[in-house]
Amino acid sequence: MAEISFPEPRIGPEWARRRIGAFRDAAAFERFAAVYREAMDGLPEPDEQRTVDTSYGAVRVYRFGTGDGVPLVLMPGRQSCTPLWRTNLPGLMRSGRPVYAVDGLGEPGCSAQSAPMTSGADQAAWIDEMLARLALPRAHVLGVSIGGWLAVQVALHRPERIASVIALDPANTFAPLSWKMIVVSLGSVLPGMPEGLRNRLLGWISGGIDDASEHIEGRLIASGMRDFKVSFPAPALPGEDALRSLGVPVLALIAGKSIAHDAGKAAARARTLRDSTVEVWPDASHAINGEYPERLAERVHTFLGVVENRQG
Repeated sequence: MAEISFPEPRIGPEWARRRIGAFRDAAAFERFAAVYREAMDGLPEPDEQRTVDTSYGAVRVYRFGTGDGVPLVLMPGRQSCTPLWRTNLPGLMRSGRPVYAVDGLGEPGCSAQSAPMTSGADQAAWIDEMLARLALPRAHVLGVSIGGWLAVQVALHRPERIASVIALDPANTFAPLSWKMIVVSLGSVLPGMPEGLRNRLLGWISGGIDDASEHIEGRLIASGMRDFKVSFPAPALPGEDALRSLGVPVLALIAGKSIAHDAGKAAARARTLRDSTVEVWPDASHAINGEYPERLAERVHTFLGVVENRQG
């Protein structure tokens, strides 16, 4: 793996007063950076590593693969970053299109937030600016959990560059967050939370595995929860009119065993979109991308082929 360069990290609680995501202290940054580097070693070698400037901060992007197809852009979930896609990248790279993995702005990783983000429109703006800096006139955006919410937000507010959206069990997008998800989310980020309990809470999200620390992705998310303070508001559930206004094709894959929301209600609301393909995978948990990497890659390739044939 090529050397990973971190930007000057935001460190300390003073950033919270400016509503900027930051590492809790210098030791927290060093702990996270060590896990990040270890996790990146498990990924295919990226063809390019770039940091692009936006109005809200500098965004780290890794490009995997080449090809002439419309690019696929990956948005990870809360307290996560590029290594989340470790099991997915090999399959997604077989599509003959470049795959761009993004470290979310305001989340732990190699991106560095510089301005507050207070709405879905703000989130959409930095993603659109990132695509412009990468010289991508069109892109398919795939996101899991909060990353799925982000994909929908950019399609709502800045749709010009968006060829399609693939939302994997998106959080607070088609159905409200469940009380279970709220409890886990709040409990897992409390200062002083015992590491074993944090890992068990993460395991509950991921289909009930005993210990999320058995996987490098789990250790990375646990480090983000412990060592990084996110400082933007909770994502707002899109209204009915907003969802019906979506003008891009959407593939929504809903996890039947998700604790994030009521899967049936999420699927029913997703089906009200103007151009949606909705599937409930009954045995999947909220960690759907890690549980079914090959099936997901095949489904994504099929969907993108259909979309691109229609769009010409």
